[in-house]
Amino acid sequence: MPTRRRASLALKSAELAIAVPQVMAHRLTQMATAGHTPSVRDQREFQRMFSEKGSAFAESWLAMGWQMLRAQQAMMMSVWQSMWWPALWGRPMARSLGSQMQRAGWSVAGRGLAPVHRTAVANAKRLSRRRIR
Repeated sequence: MPTRRRASLALKSAELAIAVPQVMAHRLTQMATAGHTPSVRDQREFQRMFSEKGSAFAESWLAMGWQMLRAQQAMMMSVWQSMWWPALWGRPMARSLGSQMQRAGWSVAGRGLAPVHRTAVANAKRLSRRRIR
């Protein structure tokens, strides 16, 4: 995987590590101050919290599944080409397939992290503008 993609994945991971505690702190404080009878605003936020988690999880799994399918097809084509095309027989197959598998792993992780990152960072921005009552 190119260094730029690994750096992007590392940056997204770092941003996620910062955004998640901010969102959790805001929402836990909101839950604590809401008490036994949360306001309509609090109820909307709590409902949004649960629905966002489910949709981000499903979107993440779907994106990782599609990326894995693409990676498996590319690896199978690589194996197929090395077996049937004599011009490619001299290519070191194990090293090529190993690096292809490593790139595939990074790309699957990146695709899976994207929906969670997008949701968490957006929530951190949105919740930082709101005051807790």
